[in-house]
Amino acid sequence: MGKEKFDFDSFEKEAIEGLKEGKEVFGKEGLFTPLLKRFLEKSLDAEMDYHLQNEEDPTNKRNGVSKKNVRSTSGSFQLTTPRDRKSTFEPSAVEKRQVFLGDDLESKILSLYGKGNSYRQVRSLMDEFYGLSISEAQISEITDKIIPEIEQWQCRPLKHLYTFVWLDAIRFKVRNNGVVEDRALYNILALNKDGFKELLGLYVSESESSKFWLQVMEDLQHRGVEDILIVCTDNLSGFSEAIEAVYPAATIQSCIVHQIRNSLKYVVYKDRKEFVEDLKSIYKAVSLEAAEIALSKTEQKWKKKYAVVFKSWRSNWPKLSAFYGFSKEIRRIMYTTNAIENIHRQMRSVTKTKGAFTSEMGLKKLIYLRIKEITKHWKGKQANWGLVLAQLEIKFEQRIARYD
Repeated sequence: MGKEKFDFDSFEKEAIEGLKEGKEVFGKEGLFTPLLKRFLEKSLDAEMDYHLQNEEDPTNKRNGVSKKNVRSTSGSFQLTTPRDRKSTFEPSAVEKRQVFLGDDLESKILSLYGKGNSYRQVRSLMDEFYGLSISEAQISEITDKIIPEIEQWQCRPLKHLYTFVWLDAIRFKVRNNGVVEDRALYNILALNKDGFKELLGLYVSESESSKFWLQVMEDLQHRGVEDILIVCTDNLSGFSEAIEAVYPAATIQSCIVHQIRNSLKYVVYKDRKEFVEDLKSIYKAVSLEAAEIALSKTEQKWKKKYAVVFKSWRSNWPKLSAFYGFSKEIRRIMYTTNAIENIHRQMRSVTKTKGAFTSEMGLKKLIYLRIKEITKHWKGKQANWGLVLAQLEIKFEQRIARYD
């Protein structure tokens, strides 16, 4: 740097005098803001001196100053930056197009937005907490900075083998060319071979179709997933066919809980308690044979009144009954999509006050920020993983051994 140095003694003395006078440290009228302004302007002047002293072109000289409004968590101020004739000066203390000081400010804005606050609410909170006047457009620019991160996360390489995969949807309203439309956002949750949870990706769809699910499965394959042992779904249309097309050896389990919920839609209130107990005899049966006997008995009892329910159970039975071929420890993991529904409940906690999202990317930005918050707490393995893995290795010995 140049010879000019920041006078820290004067800085300290002015700060102490201000505190004695009862001035606030931070905020709109805070003591720190003008001191920060002076410090940065001194630093920029020193940077310019250093730049000109080491400039290859000796004709390059100072050429006045430029001014811009900058913001920090201590307050807003107008910053004066020196210019040079050749426009080769690239300041580092505050870069040319930088208007927010410090990543900390942007992280606070992203945190507030990720907790479900609208741009208007974020703007109000930043003004209230830090005395910063930030437009909704600037907040949008800051949240847009995570778009490359989202795209990189969505395309990142995955492990070759996943033991369990759950897939379920959460629905939102999104504006498209001024029209509010429904969108289904699917998160894919998995357990890797070491027993740790991973969210493999998020996908937005206008409708469920075998073509859409085939694209999802192919995306997982392109990112490195060679084999999936067990998949649990919510009876999605076309999904089994898509899974089998890409991962033909995967065991597909339809979620029992979803099947029961769908069944109860047709059952009158006075029958529900008894009906649920009869269904429980099916999915809590100790074996496939016992489950089929329980299904037949329950069907015989209720078929005349609720034929549509048992038509569904019979047509879905090959996928609903897949878990009977496994031990109780594995059954407990695979019989329902509750693992991913729990994640969706946490997502709903920050989206429940939203109306329609302005775009699909607006939806993805908020969901991705929530995913980051959720997954940072995933530090432990699946319960009883040693026992579960030992049983999986017996059932899928050769397939697991390929990835040891």
